[in-house]
Amino acid sequence: MMYRRTFLEIGGAAAAAAAVGCGRKPSTGTRTVKTYCEMCFWKCGVLATVRDGDVVGLAGNPDHPLSRGRLCARGFGGIAALHDPDRLKTPLIRQGARGEERFQTASWSAALDHSAEALDRVRRERGPEAVAGIIHGQTAPHLHHLLHAFGTPNIAEPAYAECRGPRDAGFQLTFGIPVGSPECTDIANARVLVLLGYHLGENMHNTQAQDFAAALSKGAKVIVVDPRFSTAASKSDWYLPIRPGTDIALLLAWIHILLAENLYDREYVDRYAIGLKELRESVAEATPQWAAGVADVFEDDIISSAHAMAAAKPAALVHPGRHAGWYGDDVQRSRAIAILNALLGSWGRNGGFLPPVSPTVPKYPLPPIRESSKPSVDGTGTTYRFATMKRATGMVEGTESAKPYPVKAWIVGGSNPLQSIPNTAQTHRAINRLDFLMVVDILPAEIASYADVVLPECTYLERYDDLHVGAFREGFVALRQPAIEPMYDSKPGWWIARELGRRLGLSAWFPWANYEDYLGKRLEGFGVTIDEMKQRGVILAGGKSAEIPLDYNFETPSGKIELYSKQLADAGFDPIPRYTAHPQPGPGQFRLVFGRSPLHTFGRTQNNPALAGIQPENEVWINSRAAAERGIEPGSRVLLVNQDGASAGPARARVTERIRPDCVYMVHGFGHSARGMRFARGKGASDSDLVTRYAVDPIMGGTGKFVNFVRVEKV
Repeated sequence: MMYRRTFLEIGGAAAAAAAVGCGRKPSTGTRTVKTYCEMCFWKCGVLATVRDGDVVGLAGNPDHPLSRGRLCARGFGGIAALHDPDRLKTPLIRQGARGEERFQTASWSAALDHSAEALDRVRRERGPEAVAGIIHGQTAPHLHHLLHAFGTPNIAEPAYAECRGPRDAGFQLTFGIPVGSPECTDIANARVLVLLGYHLGENMHNTQAQDFAAALSKGAKVIVVDPRFSTAASKSDWYLPIRPGTDIALLLAWIHILLAENLYDREYVDRYAIGLKELRESVAEATPQWAAGVADVFEDDIISSAHAMAAAKPAALVHPGRHAGWYGDDVQRSRAIAILNALLGSWGRNGGFLPPVSPTVPKYPLPPIRESSKPSVDGTGTTYRFATMKRATGMVEGTESAKPYPVKAWIVGGSNPLQSIPNTAQTHRAINRLDFLMVVDILPAEIASYADVVLPECTYLERYDDLHVGAFREGFVALRQPAIEPMYDSKPGWWIARELGRRLGLSAWFPWANYEDYLGKRLEGFGVTIDEMKQRGVILAGGKSAEIPLDYNFETPSGKIELYSKQLADAGFDPIPRYTAHPQPGPGQFRLVFGRSPLHTFGRTQNNPALAGIQPENEVWINSRAAAERGIEPGSRVLLVNQDGASAGPARARVTERIRPDCVYMVHGFGHSARGMRFARGKGASDSDLVTRYAVDPIMGGTGKFVNFVRVEKV
């Protein structure tokens, strides 16, 4: 082991480490490596140009169905991520108290031995269930496999309950299938596109952004419902600046109009759906006049936008969105969106939703894994019976409460729970209950400050990962392969999981000598060699999506689209969505809403030198009238203080007419505090620090985070 250094000192030693530890072998000439991106979760196909052992260019792979030859700005930031001087470069073992960021550099052998001893001690004393994983990105499959073989049921990915889980549950309860990722939408052929709080163009999903542009070029009409005049709203034909928390009222009014005026797709509903009678009765009082008063939008806009959807059916697409955790009744809001699409006949139709197709690639043959007999601590399958994945917030809750049993160790990979999970004070309390915390990451984010062991993973340009077997409008299999050797003393996630697994007595589940052996075995059953896959990068297979046939059988208990959900009724929930009023901001308060930037992915890219150079901080959007009342001028620095006294900032004020007077808005992921994140530290305001409260969806456990109110103070 080497002498102690803080993260700050390690970051400052980038040049010396690069000189002695990058491990790259110079090459002559130029070559192109086909891989897929990990600057966000979309996994676009990439052509990496390598010259003299370095990546000098990135471009979208024209053969890949998710990129179609294009990359977004984040995708082009992959080279800057590769050369980020703040990268974790060597394993670290904590020396001081948690949070002090005092670590000792260590060899991989020492760090893995230390981790295995700690995890094995927890297993002997408490059982394997006392170890939990909070993992995200392409690191997740490797660590998930490790934890599953270890014997714990407590493996969660924040993207589920914190983001897309409520909408997937809502659509699954209605159509028998979740929306998927990427979503199975046919935006390019929609004649009317409805976006409710979905910031398409700012929440940059490459394929959908291209499809959105294609739809607009064909004359598609756009309806945007949002308290903020977003980029998508600037393209809209109808903009409804809704009062936050009232979306279900608007959706029910649209449903009411389609039924009352007989504008729904009667043939489609008669053939494929059940529960129409109950739906009619339920929305009888949800008139556009009522909804206009509740949602604070014009009645005429509600009526005319409903008529536009009806005129365009079945190519009328009400988008399910992505980040769906808003107010705690989010499954029911997603159910209302699904029901509206059913009435328009858009599911299984061109211009609406097309069932995804996917090729079949055999799994690697491994011994069966003995499943734990204990329930997971997050409540999945017990308290939240309609959850299909584990809840990251639930892992924190269960760790803090030690119920139904204690959790004493975490493995965190590719995730920063101190930003991605609400109520950071609760997360801190949970961490303090742990005997051991291991972090696998590329950068020293906040969670690494509290780790006992930090393991540096290499970037996606330096490693293999598992095959991406795409379920999309066109099925495909894509390969991630390294463009260069890992820099510094970083390692790929598959190697970290294998080496730790072998130390934990799990060698039977990690039999591959290298990852090419693993990939080659899977591809052998697919009829392709690893060498062929390296050359092609992506293979289109499995066919293309098509409209559903007349005898289509939905994967619901009834085999039909369930407008009325007996599953929900039997579980004690409303079988048809209904509107429930949510608290509104008090005097001097604003509702806090947040979203994404086309330049940044969650909180993962704010330290990227290239992307941070373009957008180094976020702004606080505040209505002009509200700003004038507080003496806040454009560009003023402001502090946000929430209802519990938590504060964030200062951040620059964006004074604008493009937001309702009862809201403020900011881009998520800024306001980093970790000392090792030198580009991002102290830049902008952290919305995560202000989300001290959250509303849990009782159906599947999603965490609604738009329930916090703030006041804005000029600094």
